[in-house]
Amino acid sequence: REAPTRSLAPKPPQTVHPFTRKMAAVMRVASVAPVRAAKLSKASRTRTATLAAPKGLRGASLKVRAAADVDQETGIKKMRDGIKEAASENLLTPRFYTTDFDEMEQLFSKEINPNLDEDELVAILQEFREDFNQKHFVRNDSFKAAADGITGDARRIFIEFLERSCTAEFSGFLLYKELGRRLKKTAPVAAEIFTLMSRDEARHAGFLNKAMSDFNLALDLGFLTKNRQYTFFKPKFIIYATYLSEKIGYWRYISIYRHLQANPDDQLYPIFQYFENWCQDENRHGDFFTACLKARPEFINDFEAKLWARFFCLSVYVTMYLNDHSRTEFYESIGLNTTQFNMHVIHQTNKTTASIFPQVIDTYNPKFKEHLDELVVVNQKLAKAESPVEKAPLIASFAFHLLSIALMKPIDSGSIDFVEDVNSPAFMY
Repeated sequence: REAPTRSLAPKPPQTVHPFTRKMAAVMRVASVAPVRAAKLSKASRTRTATLAAPKGLRGASLKVRAAADVDQETGIKKMRDGIKEAASENLLTPRFYTTDFDEMEQLFSKEINPNLDEDELVAILQEFREDFNQKHFVRNDSFKAAADGITGDARRIFIEFLERSCTAEFSGFLLYKELGRRLKKTAPVAAEIFTLMSRDEARHAGFLNKAMSDFNLALDLGFLTKNRQYTFFKPKFIIYATYLSEKIGYWRYISIYRHLQANPDDQLYPIFQYFENWCQDENRHGDFFTACLKARPEFINDFEAKLWARFFCLSVYVTMYLNDHSRTEFYESIGLNTTQFNMHVIHQTNKTTASIFPQVIDTYNPKFKEHLDELVVVNQKLAKAESPVEKAPLIASFAFHLLSIALMKPIDSGSIDFVEDVNSPAFMY
């Protein structure tokens, strides 16, 4: 559920913190330097210009409503020249998250959490400090040339793909940055890990936003920070959601990369050539959240944990499937079959997730894909429905298919760190 409509984004500090200077440098390189949102007058917000009245009409004024700025080639709305208007928020768009930071501090307290493996955290931190991708995200002239060659509907769809990816990466940056700041005194090792993960996400978001500028429609990330709605999740749910987000991101990136390496003629834009190293950042982030889950066995070894594990798997898989099937043209433009690509990513993510989540969905059950395909059909009809009378039966049908997946017989799974019998069928998935 959405949090109340109020921004939970941290207020900018009055003094320049060392981390702020360091992150500003990263963002400058990545071309995502925050832009202060301009304060608009009421007239500006409504895009209404007031003209002087002709002589003889004292006290009168003539108001002319200006047409919204639109990119001529794609029809995409613009905030201003070179800046895209952010996509409207809905249940399927990437979200910005916030959490209970006091409770998150307890997660990394050895006194409260005797299961916390501090040696593992230190090892993870050392890996992040290596910064393997420090010099990876370097552009060349081929980016702009390739963007200029993508025209028509393909250009619009490509921009939408870049925007969604950029927004998702930037969401991670904001969350990890704030966690790094809040945990600095109480859990310095975890705080530094979050700070370094925010470094990675800033690079990713910046690289994607710079790619959008090749199409002359970048995002104002500073404006998004201050104006987007933030969803509150308890720390436990933040960990479930971000673990799955990072791992499914890994499988998406590496699958696209491998496909295009085998089919170079489908390489429309050079950003995909960076996905092999890029996806390793996602994988490392997911491994850190695996350590977080192990620190709290109750998150992964009781009945409630099994329900939440399946719920988040269902949410993430369905969201990806519906999103990708609403823009199949993009995947077809790079030579992928959307359904085959999605099912491959879901299967691989599910196998990875089964190494730590206590239960996962049986994605190989034929009923699973049948319900996914029905959800696509219902979702398409919902997008066209206008009246509540039209939407009501569609919403009921949508809920039915979601519930049907949720009630399918799950697969028991989980980490071998928490069982005695490692030969149990639960760990053979």
